[in-house]
Amino acid sequence: MKLSDFRYKLPKTAIAKFPAEPRDSAKMIVLDREKQAIEHKTFSDLPDYVSKGDVIVVNETKVMQARLYGQKERTNAKIEVFVLRELNREENIWDVIVDPARKVRIGNRIYFNDKLWCEVIDNTTSRGRTVRFNEDAGDIFKAIENIGQTPLPPYIKRDTIPEDKDNYQTIFAEFDGSVAAPTAGLHFTPDLVKKLKKKGVKFANVLLHIGLGTFRAVEVEDLTKHKMDSEYFEITQDSADIINKALTTKKKVISVGTSTTRALESSVTAEGFVKSNFGWTDKFIFPPYEFKIAKRLITNFHQPESTLLMLAAAFADYDFLMKSYKKAMKENYRFLSYGDAMMIL
Repeated sequence: MKLSDFRYKLPKTAIAKFPAEPRDSAKMIVLDREKQAIEHKTFSDLPDYVSKGDVIVVNETKVMQARLYGQKERTNAKIEVFVLRELNREENIWDVIVDPARKVRIGNRIYFNDKLWCEVIDNTTSRGRTVRFNEDAGDIFKAIENIGQTPLPPYIKRDTIPEDKDNYQTIFAEFDGSVAAPTAGLHFTPDLVKKLKKKGVKFANVLLHIGLGTFRAVEVEDLTKHKMDSEYFEITQDSADIINKALTTKKKVISVGTSTTRALESSVTAEGFVKSNFGWTDKFIFPPYEFKIAKRLITNFHQPESTLLMLAAAFADYDFLMKSYKKAMKENYRFLSYGDAMMIL
């Protein structure tokens, strides 16, 4: 398949600027691959599509308050520093993006407050920099949490508000490291999880820290030539055991989101089971692709030409997925991160 196959017209009015309230009141379009049928439901109806012994796999990454604003030493020029990922904990070295980049050179210091500053130690791209935060700053993750702003996706055209700090975080968030939310997980509420567990559904956690690559445009028509950014992932032995038991007993494994799915598909044994693992993955999934672990997928509606849309198309079947997108448009579904949900059976 080619990049142009994944173009579709997304009106700005279809892009959700705020989440549904409560979260599980979001619409959910349900795609039955076997029957080639489409239903319109609400996310709170999810228990109707699971059975005792099924496993729901979620990403427990936590979104960092990644957008920092500081001042350059001496000139006091205002600089935005968007933290991407920690490179070296002992040395407080991080990858970041700076704006305006032309004002930020190696050796420059940027001050955020009287306790936190960073020094540029390398140029990585036109806007990318490697920085070292001051030694006496303490826990950098906590410092970022205290002074940073929520990194809403660029297509949400509004200023951040205090509520975004909680709204753009799933209830499963545990470990700092993402600059974008695993948005399929945003629809879950504690009450819905209780209902699912009461029905006998098990939950398993994986970790994949989502980077800016999730928003990066694919720039090649031939998809086999596209290279994904590497992202850190972990799968514990406990989670692998829960998932593998479901596979062995012919129960359904339901993957919540494209990030969760990529983590699972990055750690498959020759026998078709999940293995405990950690490291970096640049796995790119697009049609055709045979999924080894997940039998169901919960996801959101994705941007045209995005790698997330391509993974969903590989799972649902391209024609069926694009048909569902057209139906969703007509039914006024809300698209992208704060938007409505899709479940592919």
